[in-house]
Amino acid sequence: MNILLTGGTGYIGSHTAIELIKAGYKIHIVDNLSNSNIDMLDRIEKISGTRPEFTNLDLTNQKDVKHFFERYNDFEGVIHFAALKSVGESVKMPLKYYKNNVVGLYNLLTAIKNHKINNLVFSSSATVYGTPEILPVTEESPIGYTPSPYGATKQMCERIIEDFTSSLATFEAISLRYFNPIGAHDSGLIGELPTGTPNNLMPFITQTASGIREKLSVFGSDYNTSDGTAIRDYIHVSDVAIAHVHAIRFIISNNENIHHKVNIGTGIGSSVLEIIRSFEKTTGIKINYHLTDRRAGDVEAVYADVSYAKELLGWKSIYNIDQMTKSAWIWEKALRNL
Repeated sequence: MNILLTGGTGYIGSHTAIELIKAGYKIHIVDNLSNSNIDMLDRIEKISGTRPEFTNLDLTNQKDVKHFFERYNDFEGVIHFAALKSVGESVKMPLKYYKNNVVGLYNLLTAIKNHKINNLVFSSSATVYGTPEILPVTEESPIGYTPSPYGATKQMCERIIEDFTSSLATFEAISLRYFNPIGAHDSGLIGELPTGTPNNLMPFITQTASGIREKLSVFGSDYNTSDGTAIRDYIHVSDVAIAHVHAIRFIISNNENIHHKVNIGTGIGSSVLEIIRSFEKTTGIKINYHLTDRRAGDVEAVYADVSYAKELLGWKSIYNIDQMTKSAWIWEKALRNL
């Protein structure tokens, strides 16, 4: 089976590529490399033994997308990762996010329809829930106001996919609403590698530990949580990758006209300070951090009810927090030759 991965050289995309190859799928990656590196293909090949086919493609360029699908049109399914994903940056640069995330999806769906591809797995996010009133969050929880343009684009994209699915009798989609992926592949050969200053917690921790960053800023210490810092459902990136394999296998074999929404998390909420303490415990390295003001666009606490993922896809997470933080440091050390 031939699967298209958009954004497949990125953090989650590259881990998913490895799991798909391991499961016997043939994959073609498209990516504009705006927040990833072409040498990720070498790393995927080293781990999996197979080099994915690759095309440098910007999904916001409708003409280029059209030409790509005219050349390659034998995909049985598409997994769509390609998107900008920084909450903080999206607040500062909203138009950039609306163009990239929404227009990119529009162009992709247009090509999918024209070439009669019947399956899509969409990389969604827990941010679609906004600030939840009740925890844990289930798939039936209200889609609330999200304070960031990034979250708004995920809401919009899900609505577009919902309407698109309803308009086609043979199309099926799954939006995987994953929470906070961290960690790195067990091989230590791939992990999170943001361009410039990290926007996510874990790479900032590892870069602080390696001396690249002077100190870590913990945004918000006055939340109504056990230690005052924000709570998230952190999940190992390989668990997230395996969930995509389950999802694409399910919709290819299921053949229903429906748009599923599925939470992908551990079901456990951990605070920012708990993640820092786990890292310090598993590595023996003290992190230089300071508490600062809340960051625009962030919510206080969110973690998942993941029972539906097990019911629908037969999937559940495996890794614990200490395994996540330890694997992230192994990747950082290998990357920096420490």
